[in-house]
Amino acid sequence: MAGIYVHIPFCKSRCAYCGFFSTTSLGERGGYVDAVLQELERRKEFLRGETVETVYFGGGTPSQLAASEIGRLLKTIHSIYHVRAEAEVTLEGNPDDLTPAYLESLREMGINRLSMGVQTFDDTRLRFLCRRHTARQALQAVQDAQCAGFDNISIDLMFGFPSQTLGQWHADVQQALSLGVQHLSAYSLMYEEGTPLFRMLEAGRVEEVDEEVSRQMYENLMDALAAAGFEHYEISNFALPGFRSRHNSSYWRGIPYLGVGAGAHSYDGQNRFYHPDSLSDYMEGKPLAEEVLTEDERYNEFIFTGLRTSDGINLHTLQTAFGSQYLQYCLENARPHLLSGRMERHGDVLTLTRQGLFVSNDIMSDFMQLP
Repeated sequence: MAGIYVHIPFCKSRCAYCGFFSTTSLGERGGYVDAVLQELERRKEFLRGETVETVYFGGGTPSQLAASEIGRLLKTIHSIYHVRAEAEVTLEGNPDDLTPAYLESLREMGINRLSMGVQTFDDTRLRFLCRRHTARQALQAVQDAQCAGFDNISIDLMFGFPSQTLGQWHADVQQALSLGVQHLSAYSLMYEEGTPLFRMLEAGRVEEVDEEVSRQMYENLMDALAAAGFEHYEISNFALPGFRSRHNSSYWRGIPYLGVGAGAHSYDGQNRFYHPDSLSDYMEGKPLAEEVLTEDERYNEFIFTGLRTSDGINLHTLQTAFGSQYLQYCLENARPHLLSGRMERHGDVLTLTRQGLFVSNDIMSDFMQLP
């Protein structure tokens, strides 16, 4: 089994917090789609005939492409690769792009999962983030998607805005739950170096939310979604039963995937390959870069991705993949966290407890083999 990721770097405008590779050079969209189609053909042997279980259009803002351009990409993927009939096909979209006509076209061409970048239902905070949609447009987009037949919808939310209160965050979560979506991703607002938001922080124009308040927001999120029947299956991701993101889950399980487009990464089960974050380099056909992973690096990724999920670290799989020395190293580092209650073991599986989730980065670093 395998996945395909298509990076669409175009954005109508830049958000204040975003550190992902993107561009506002919208006039390049047609030529870019042609270049991605050529790459899909050129790298058709990368997945070695594996059945494609998931296709994911990420960005950037994939909904900045015309429906016909998305359709061309999907048609080519289906013509070259063995895509399972029940494959999960996701498109990330901005609420103000998702008109009823656009949604109908996406549904007809085979997109069966939507991921909407809502972030918050408060217009003041949306303006602070330089988002181009309003709260009303976000609500309307979800309703329109449901009317178009989408029954697998994810929305992104952010918490930890400057001066945000617990009550305001609770209102955002409850509004999201009232929409009847199947999946929710929630992230603490990050101040990525090089972003406008980071420069605002450096200039003293904003202050980060208090760490304890941020912790309480995360805890309230977990409580509210658990009460609504959502599974907390990854640190930042929650889903109703049967609606976990199959594509993202494949990353965490180390399943090979082909990544096409500027800035996209691929993984063949052993090593990574990637295009630089440059639209011009990609359009000019600059070759892929390869990152050869050492055994220590592959072990680190196994630990990191495992501990992020509710599935945890399978010790039998670890020993089979890396040997007894790595298994013993893992168990030695787990011992203090098991004794403190930050981790628990059930048979051959190690997982973080609720207490451990709050200090997950510190715990993960304890397990790392330094290359």
